[in-house]
Amino acid sequence: MEPFKEVFNLKSISKMAEHLGARQCGFDQEGFVTFATEGLSELELKQRSERITEALYEFLPDDFCHAAEILLAILHPDENISISDQGTSDKGVSGWLVMPMCHYVALHGTEHFHLSMELLKEMTKRSSSEFAIRYFLLSAPEETMAEILTWADDENYHVRRLASEGSRPRLPWAMQLPDFIKDPAPLLPLLEKLRDDPEEYVRRSVANNLNDIAKDHPDLVADIARKWMKGASKERQKLVRHACRTLIKSGHKKCLEALGYKDAQVELVDFNVLTPSVTFGKGLEFEVTMASECDEDQALILDFVVHHRKANGDTSPKVFKWKTFNLAAGERHNASKRHSIKPITTRKYYPGLHQVEIIANGKSLGVRDFELVMEQVCA
Repeated sequence: MEPFKEVFNLKSISKMAEHLGARQCGFDQEGFVTFATEGLSELELKQRSERITEALYEFLPDDFCHAAEILLAILHPDENISISDQGTSDKGVSGWLVMPMCHYVALHGTEHFHLSMELLKEMTKRSSSEFAIRYFLLSAPEETMAEILTWADDENYHVRRLASEGSRPRLPWAMQLPDFIKDPAPLLPLLEKLRDDPEEYVRRSVANNLNDIAKDHPDLVADIARKWMKGASKERQKLVRHACRTLIKSGHKKCLEALGYKDAQVELVDFNVLTPSVTFGKGLEFEVTMASECDEDQALILDFVVHHRKANGDTSPKVFKWKTFNLAAGERHNASKRHSIKPITTRKYYPGLHQVEIIANGKSLGVRDFELVMEQVCA
């Protein structure tokens, strides 16, 4: 399977150049392709996109308004392209190649606010302008937020999703929005508008926006969860649970109560680590038996925490979602789990003593040790 960065390759960039050449008299297609593909094999996804943005700046007219006309004209004519079908064709540009076009608008369109908003709105229908819109939220926050609020009522679901996704305070791989991190109040009317959107793609973005807010304002999101859960449809309930995932993992009591989860009244009868010695690349296996200590049924969220050993010998906890279930009064519940411990890009593993902990509704039930063994590779 070829690397994902190959969405920006000689073929796709050449196709973009063809569309640009068809819309701009005298456009240097060969020069554009040569510039955009120089050293391409050594560049990663984002770097490739930035190189194409640089090529657009070099070969499009200096006048932004003229350049904007060309970029608008080369977009794929279909507005409601599904994410899975996006790609540049003979009809026009869509999909990942829109990303460097959005970045061009972000870098060079701040002096032409309304034209830039029109461009990003049209571009997001063929891909997503979620990174580019943040430049305008930083440079002209009130103006941009007013525009985004109107997008929440747009008939195109890509545009509605952009309103939420582009305004996330802590959108991954993007610039943070410090004003919204400090005070998310301007976002709340927008999220209220979109909470019952007919498209799950949009509702999931609302949940992600709230999850961002929860990292800095947990009580606020717990209050929103309580409010939104009253008379909520199944779709909205799913949204709220996803929005509260960070708070659930941290055992935020107010949030758990808003979702209908009280203090867990359970006893951990048995907790056995079946693999007391885990070879790196294999799996940690454990099983638990818990018994109700309550005279009524309980809704339980069962999670587990792996306390990873660090280089200095301390441990760092990582919470993993496990299961949700109802435990009847006086009932016992058995559960088993296999958790892979293998190479990942976001964590460096160290050999030695680790721990696994069981959590029910944010309450620790018990901790057990296991040893991680790193096999040496023979030269």
